[in-house]
Amino acid sequence: MESAICGIYRYGQQWDRGCVGNKGRKGMDMLSRERIDAIVHRYGRDILEHEHMEIAKRSMQHGDITTFEHSLRVARLSVRIADRLRLWNHVNLRALVRAALLHDYFLYDWHDADDGAHRLHGFRHPYTAERNARGDFEIDAIVSNSIRTHMFPLTPIPPKYLEGFIVNIADTLSAIQETFASRLSRKDERKPRP
Repeated sequence: MESAICGIYRYGQQWDRGCVGNKGRKGMDMLSRERIDAIVHRYGRDILEHEHMEIAKRSMQHGDITTFEHSLRVARLSVRIADRLRLWNHVNLRALVRAALLHDYFLYDWHDADDGAHRLHGFRHPYTAERNARGDFEIDAIVSNSIRTHMFPLTPIPPKYLEGFIVNIADTLSAIQETFASRLSRKDERKPRP
């Protein structure tokens, strides 16, 4: 019998033969970066190529990382987490990728000066992102809930699906890395050179 990733997933999805990983000593080897990218693009191509992603490409998220770059990082890390924890029988891979790509689909730069509308961005943007995602794409309950709850516990309701928890973790880890990497590079730039 082939590894779970090569079979039919819980949600009836099927991946091509040869699948996402290679068989190793006790199952499969971990996915390569190239294979993770292929999965993200397979399930998220329409999102990545959508005209509104141009806004995300111009909007800063954490440090010097755009919202588009951040969302792509979260999608890659979400797939990597599912792979490392061997959750292939338990996640809807398509929904996981799409939720990760759309979790910050709020379509504005929250750093821009305004009349205070973005003041509570951390609390409100999941709902804006979900509304925008519904307007531009057909999203299922898993994607919708994962977008809406990706800021838990900042937003009070936890994710209902495993995919939402994975996106939540990937988003948090990415945000921490992006924020601290940016601050450390600025700190290094300020140090006097001998």
